[in-house]
Amino acid sequence: MNDREPDRQTRARRLMMAALDGELAPGERDELDRLVGDDPALREEWARLQEVREVTATMGYREPPEEVWETYWVSVYNRVERGIGWVLISVGGLVMLGYGLWRAVHALLEDTSVPPYLKTAIFAVTLGGAILLFSVIREKLFTRRSDPYKEIQR
Repeated sequence: MNDREPDRQTRARRLMMAALDGELAPGERDELDRLVGDDPALREEWARLQEVREVTATMGYREPPEEVWETYWVSVYNRVERGIGWVLISVGGLVMLGYGLWRAVHALLEDTSVPPYLKTAIFAVTLGGAILLFSVIREKLFTRRSDPYKEIQR
């Protein structure tokens, strides 16, 4: 084996891949034939690659049975219906919560018997709780998208 043998094999493999993809230049086909003809190992590898190409070109998807399609569409409809239901419940709940908070803030501001420092403390606790709640919800939504273990059932 001489020093140029690995270069010849590397060049031959690159030409094989290009030939499989149909990207050979006109002169490269002759070069590939010459390289494969000179080396029995490359000739065998080229034959295997051509077989794989033929097999994969003739492959097709097997159609699933009708029962699979029926259960698929039932589950899609269930998910859509439940998704719409949860969206409506969430929007309604947020509107009611917002209105309740508005009324509570309005009542607290109008009440003159509560000292200003207590009003400030109530606002601070409420604002801090809202910020923490928002932070936790945002983090859960973010990690839910990229959680590699979400499909695992215990």
